[in-house]
Amino acid sequence: MQELPDDDSWLPDQRRAIGDRVRAERERQKLTQEQVMLAARIDRVTLWRLETGHDLKLSTLQRVAFVLDVPLADFLRD
Repeated sequence: MQELPDDDSWLPDQRRAIGDRVRAERERQKLTQEQVMLAARIDRVTLWRLETGHDLKLSTLQRVAFVLDVPLADFLRD
């Protein structure tokens, strides 16, 4: 078991990495943000927040993973 760092400074880096993987997959599939947001039934700001590493709900990531047909774990890996 790992010890949790003294502060949460590592969290934004992890969220950005998840967002980068989501954006890379969307672009690999040649999909626009609009196509993904409509298919996932989320708004543009929510998708932007996900792709830029802001706080997000797990359910939002699940929706986007589903629409992109990618296992959720692929976005969460280190």
